[in-house]
Order: sequence, then structure tokens, then C-alpha cells
Amino acid sequence: MSSKERKKAALYQKLLQLRAATNSSDLNKTSIIVDASKYINELKCKVDMLSQGVGTSQNSITRNPLPAVTVQTLEKGFQIHVLSEKKCPGLLVSILEAFEELGLDVLDARVSCSDTFQLEAVGEGADSIDAQAVEQAVLQAIQTWSTSNEQDY
Repeated sequence: MSSKERKKAALYQKLLQLRAATNSSDLNKTSIIVDASKYINELKCKVDMLSQGVGTSQNSITRNPLPAVTVQTLEKGFQIHVLSEKKCPGLLVSILEAFEELGLDVLDARVSCSDTFQLEAVGEGADSIDAQAVEQAVLQAIQTWSTSNEQDY
């Protein structure tokens, strides 16, 4: 195989890889490159949105002394995130009691209580429970905990 043919074969392989990475359906070299360019721009926009979201959430945590709560609906159940920049002794118990009152079973959880309080939990409950109800229950548990621990927090 000549050097020119090897270069052509290598270029073809790279185009196939680029086509696969960008989910391009076209076989035309120019179309693959255009699709890749669009894909890169979409990724840049997503990164910018995420960066803005992280900045906004960090600002809201700084202004609000109570932990931030987000609840996402999964295929079966919910993913719950609770984040505070301060230690929150006893908060985990309050949140777990709220889960129990909702009938929410915790399938997986990660908790950090060293310098900050962070909880990531995946829970599953009755079909009648929605993400908003879970979020409200967690926020109420945090509020109740905060009221009973005002002098410490």
C-alpha cells in the first residue's frame, strides 16, 4: 500500500470516528464536518448553561443559610440532593424521618457531614408521590430542624 493510500485510509477512519461521535447520519465528508461543528457548538452551549447554573446555585447557597434542595424524577423514584456549606448536626435524621413519613424507601445514599453537609439519595415510593411532594417534605424537615437548632446554626 502506498503512502498516499495509507493517508487516505487513515483519513477515512478518522471521518468514521467523527461521524460516530457526533451521531452524523451522512457519509459526505463535508456534511460530517458540519455536523461535528454543530455538535461542538451544542456542547459549548450546554457547558455555558451548566456553568451559569453552578454560579447561580453557589450564590443562592451563600445568601440562604438553609441547605439547598433539589429533587429529580427518575424512571422509578427520585434523586434527592441536599447541600449546605455549613455543618448540620442532626439534619440527616430529620430528612430520613421525612422520607419515612412519605413512605419513601432509600435505595442508595451518599452523605458527607465533615465540613459541609451533602446528601445524595435515590429513593422509591408510592406512585402517588411526586417530586414536588418529596421536595416540600425535605424542605419542611430542614425548616423544622433549623428552628430547633437556631442557636447552633
